[in-house]
Amino acid sequence: MSITRLDLGSSTATDGVPLVYTPAVAAATADVYERVRAVVPEVEWPVHAPYIDAIERWKRSRGAVVLAHNYQTPEIFHGVADLSGDSLALAQQAAETDAEVIVMCGVHFMAETAKMLSPEKTVLIPDLEAGCSLAASISGADVRRLRERHPGVPVVTYVNTSVEVKAESDICCTSSNAVEVVESLGVDRVIFLPDEFLGRYVADNTDVEVILWQGHCEVHERFTGDELRDYRKTYPGIQIFAHPECPPDVLSEADYVGSTAGLIRHVDATRPERVVLVTECSMSDNVAVAHPDVEFIRPCNLCPHMKQITLPKILTALERLQHEVTIDPDVAGRGRRAVERMLEVGRGAGG
Repeated sequence: MSITRLDLGSSTATDGVPLVYTPAVAAATADVYERVRAVVPEVEWPVHAPYIDAIERWKRSRGAVVLAHNYQTPEIFHGVADLSGDSLALAQQAAETDAEVIVMCGVHFMAETAKMLSPEKTVLIPDLEAGCSLAASISGADVRRLRERHPGVPVVTYVNTSVEVKAESDICCTSSNAVEVVESLGVDRVIFLPDEFLGRYVADNTDVEVILWQGHCEVHERFTGDELRDYRKTYPGIQIFAHPECPPDVLSEADYVGSTAGLIRHVDATRPERVVLVTECSMSDNVAVAHPDVEFIRPCNLCPHMKQITLPKILTALERLQHEVTIDPDVAGRGRRAVERMLEVGRGAGG
């Protein structure tokens, strides 16, 4: 890559170092660029690199780590993240790290879960508008009303929910262990919250009666079985790996159904010549970096909430210790117990 000094206007990090693409910045970020050059256009790198360099300085200054969900863009996921994974794995990693400051590059419920499991740490989210359609579909009051309607029926709650909802639940689950968690309760009926399609997938794989809530992920609900059949016609022999938050006609068309972590493991294990990951678009970019031999066909449904997180916002969060996540200790304690009960059943592996 040729190096041209690129001045990003008047932008300057608060440590006084201008956000300018210089030969020194290019050298400092060269290893990162080599990792992502297949998925980040060369023309964009001079914009990203000064922020990546500044974020690395501020991480050292703050004693901070950056956690990134699989749906973050490659310049974040591979550029500044110290730890990465699915929603529950990120919270577990936040609890295990020695860092006192956690920057959560994901949506709000993920930052809440990290804080819930690490109450003594400072957890920051770069943008308060990084919400989640699925988490927003249900409240703690909704759960209480469901309990009144179905007395004595245990509540199983997907980890992709607010801490308030977790606190009203008996036990949490991930998309990979949902069937195991439901069957571990030894009951005939459960209330399953909030993802309707994940709940239907669970119901299809257990004899337990599942009472559903009609919550949906706005990314996964847009996929259709017809769309996947078109991919099979266009790309004969293509493998289709789908997330269980997708509608039933999508799952019935898939060759493999699994959590975000499960999808990655299945790509690792099978090394398909050509594959479509039926989930958020950026995940294909991030997985492709480690699998140059696999052709990823991208059905590009982007999560607008995940895309609220950007390199400039991460830098601002570190500079100002901005948007700290706080949780009522009583609510956090009750939500933590629901997660701990799940972990006693078996360590979850994906949200």
